[in-house]
Amino acid sequence: MRIAYLEDDKVQSGVMKEWLEAEGYVCRVFDNADAFMRELRHETYDLLIMDWELPGKSGVEVLSWVRGEREWDLPVFFITHRDGEQDIIEALDKGADDYLAKPVNREVMLARIKALVRRHSGRRDLIRISNFTLNKENKTLTLKDVPIEMTEKEFQLAWMLFTNIGRLLSRDHLLESIWGFGPGLMTRTVDTHISRLRRKLGLTPENGWRLKAVYHQGYRLEQLEDEG
Repeated sequence: MRIAYLEDDKVQSGVMKEWLEAEGYVCRVFDNADAFMRELRHETYDLLIMDWELPGKSGVEVLSWVRGEREWDLPVFFITHRDGEQDIIEALDKGADDYLAKPVNREVMLARIKALVRRHSGRRDLIRISNFTLNKENKTLTLKDVPIEMTEKEFQLAWMLFTNIGRLLSRDHLLESIWGFGPGLMTRTVDTHISRLRRKLGLTPENGWRLKAVYHQGYRLEQLEDEG
C-alpha cells in the first residue's frame, strides 16, 4: 500500500515512516502543504495521513482540496495534537475518515490504518463486473466464464485496475505496488503489461472499455457502458 504523509515535525514523521515501512507499506513524507499538493497533482496513493497544524495551509484546508477540487474518495487519516471535540467534528465533517490524537501509540495507529483500509476496500476478494470475474484468493480471471491465462504480475495489474475503475493510477504507484520498484525508475514494464492486458481482455471501446494512457502520469481504466 502506498501512503502519502503530511507532517512538518521531522522527528514525528521519521518515527511514523519507520513504523509504516516495517509493516511493508510504502510511505512518502512531505513537510509542507504545497509540496504535498504538488505531489498529489501527478501521483496517486492508497491512503493519506496528515497533521492539522502546518506552515502555510492547514491540514483541514488540504483535506477540503482533496475532497473538493480533486474529488478523491481515498481514505484520509488525521493524526494531530488537536484533540478537542470540535476539532474532531470539524475534521470528520470536512471528509476525514479517522482521527487520532498525538502522542501516537504504534499498535493503535497500525490497527486503525488496517481497519480504515478494510472499510474502504470492502474486504473484496471477488469482483464481478460486466463479463469479468476476478478472484483474488486464487489469482484467476475469467471473461464470459472462460479462464484467461495470466502471469501473477498481469493478474495483480488487472486487480488494481478493476478495483480503481475511473481512477488514475500513476506509473510509480503501479511499479511500487506490483513490482516493488522505487519511484522514478525509467522502465517500460508497466506499459508492456498494460498492452498485454488490453489485448488479452479486450479492453477496447468496442467492448465497452477504455484503458487510457494519461500522458506523463499513468493509466486509467474506464467503463464506457454496462454490458450486463
